[in-house]
Amino acid sequence: MPDVETVTGPVPPSDLGPTLPHEHVFINLLREYRQVGLLNDEEEMREEVAAFAVAGGGTLVDVTTGELTAGAATDPLGLFTGPAGGGGSQDGSRTPANVAALARVAKATGVHIVLGTGHYRDPYLDRDWFDRRSVAEIGELIVRDLTEGIPGTGGVRAGLIGETGADGWYISATEERSLRAAAHAQARTGAALTTHAARWPVGLPQLDLLTEAGADPHRVIIGHCDKVNLPEYHLELARRGAYVQFDTLHECRAERETAKRVGYVMNLVRAGHLDRVLLSHDVCVRDHLKSRGGVGYDFLLTGFAAALSDAGLDKEEIRHLTETNPQRALSG
Repeated sequence: MPDVETVTGPVPPSDLGPTLPHEHVFINLLREYRQVGLLNDEEEMREEVAAFAVAGGGTLVDVTTGELTAGAATDPLGLFTGPAGGGGSQDGSRTPANVAALARVAKATGVHIVLGTGHYRDPYLDRDWFDRRSVAEIGELIVRDLTEGIPGTGGVRAGLIGETGADGWYISATEERSLRAAAHAQARTGAALTTHAARWPVGLPQLDLLTEAGADPHRVIIGHCDKVNLPEYHLELARRGAYVQFDTLHECRAERETAKRVGYVMNLVRAGHLDRVLLSHDVCVRDHLKSRGGVGYDFLLTGFAAALSDAGLDKEEIRHLTETNPQRALSG
């Protein structure tokens, strides 16, 4: 299998170790979460990632797109400083300062960090920018990040596409163009493509659109499936070949939330879809951090794995979920 691109260079899939396929390290969500939506303290985030390493973690996939690295007034380290102080560049790239900080965290903790590229969802998308460009143009900018490197970073390449997706139960016109561009880039590069599909079963129309636009459904990861309490939805996604990602383990501070997610996983495993399940936390606001009372990045390995074991999975099946599946998803 081909190497996986990280912020510190290519890594063989066999060296990735336990992998979190959907996380955020530095992110600006103040538009929606005014009190807790900014993660920009490098020391704090280094400690959070280090806890994952201590638990045995090997790789973290940061699916923060350029729209989520927009400049913030409270940014003492300048991680979100971009053109004219606006954070991500006009074409949606990550900011060089943000990528450099991720590389420092990776080197300090020993955790491999994989970057996403592409565009997020409404209300973060610049509709005017999308209206003025074709799907192919937008897609080729994503291809550039994957094959040549993110501008201003000294050649650091993204390792997957996303997260990209839809904010509601439907796909808006701008989100459709974004998803088509992502499919264009996926078809050109073979990279994995990960989506945002929370609260509603919008992952199915996303998969329809992406497949029609040329993406390989076996390289598509439908995100936030544990936010949709419809087991048949999970099964249909798996039947169609997509990865079903239960990635909001940050909610597992409550025992009932852990039990619900264990049930989702066991439902797919019993139906013969062990290979199509991915697990992660989606750490994205301060309340999710271990230092702030959240589960942090290590709960999958320190708590959720034990709950899966109690439900009947053996060590090899758990390793399949935490290592084999994300490694295959990233490397193809």
